[in-house]
Amino acid sequence: MTARVTVVVAAGAARTSYVYRAAATCEVGRADGCAIRVGDRHRSVSRRHCRLDIDPPHVRLRDLGSSYGTHVNGRRLDRLTEHPVAPGDEIRIGDVRLRITVEEERGPDGDTRDEAHPEFDGYEVLGELGRGSQGVVRLARHLDTGDLVALKHVPFDGMLGESARFAFRREVESIRALRHPHIVGVRDSGERPDGFFLAYAYCPGGTLEQFAARHGGRVPPGEAVPVVRQVLSALDHAHRAVLRPEGAAGVVRGLVHRDVKPANILLAEPAGQRWPRVRLADFGLAKAFELAGLSGHTRTGAMGGTIPFTPRTQLLRFKYAGPEVDVWATAACLYWLLTGATPRDFPPDRDPVAVALREPVVPVREREPAVPDRLARVLDEALVDTPDITVRRAEELAAALRDAW
Repeated sequence: MTARVTVVVAAGAARTSYVYRAAATCEVGRADGCAIRVGDRHRSVSRRHCRLDIDPPHVRLRDLGSSYGTHVNGRRLDRLTEHPVAPGDEIRIGDVRLRITVEEERGPDGDTRDEAHPEFDGYEVLGELGRGSQGVVRLARHLDTGDLVALKHVPFDGMLGESARFAFRREVESIRALRHPHIVGVRDSGERPDGFFLAYAYCPGGTLEQFAARHGGRVPPGEAVPVVRQVLSALDHAHRAVLRPEGAAGVVRGLVHRDVKPANILLAEPAGQRWPRVRLADFGLAKAFELAGLSGHTRTGAMGGTIPFTPRTQLLRFKYAGPEVDVWATAACLYWLLTGATPRDFPPDRDPVAVALREPVVPVREREPAVPDRLARVLDEALVDTPDITVRRAEELAAALRDAW
């Protein structure tokens, strides 16, 4: 089945429809850059209020931290969380309502073949694991080995040039060359007419977001710090790596993730273990997308959804981001695990990028006084990013955490 998604926006007496027949990431709010823009007179709608990740017939909604809240069928979502949207659902943001409809579309020959689980050479697709601004992730089984994998499908519009395809393939080969127990390994990669795909080792325990939710939103230091030390071990390995990936012309010296956040930290075993083994996912894809000219496709979502875990220096010098931005983001993840909040406050009436560039980090004990003093001092120092990042190496932060906890 091919489908089109229609988003009907009701703002007062006005009705506006947005139709999508292909994958798209759409921010909703009063800011000029929003794909679905609400007029400035609707002051209960934030400048960047929420985001729709659309891949017909599927839609996912992500709250972007508005204090006014994002509601689905009358239920308020938690801040910075995602929620699947079904046909007929009503989304309310302030005094504005959005209704989602999905309609089947037939080709010229009347074909209604189901494309909910598209085919990938060598794999049997079993179902969907999640979706976001970078694409759809599906659970699949390798036909030869029987291994379960997470297949990430990154769509493009079909106009991508050969040089851009080569740049993406080259960067992915570097990623595939990484070998570390706390990095999700890329086992395979390829290309379809509608996009790239990557096959990752399957992590059945979900994301760090789900781990934190099982703790009520705040994780004790005794469980949070070991998780973050595993992430730092992965980063230290990647930042120091000297790789000769298959198919690459030369040596690759060090890889930077550039999008460390709770959604990209996965639990290797099923949920329920007190001391989880975690793995860092999507390593280096931000650079791969940029080199392929896909940064416009992915960066919109990243700017809206991951700004709370992005240091000021990365926003100012994105193309030149070094290992230090990963260290800062990892410290931000620990802050979030301990406090249930991000290091900076993002008021609903302000542009989140402007906040990240201008506002200071809130000291961790102002969020959660129960954080031990030595641990708080380490974390506050690691989150300094003005005028530059203070703690610049993963090994340095890991050693400080060992001493503090």
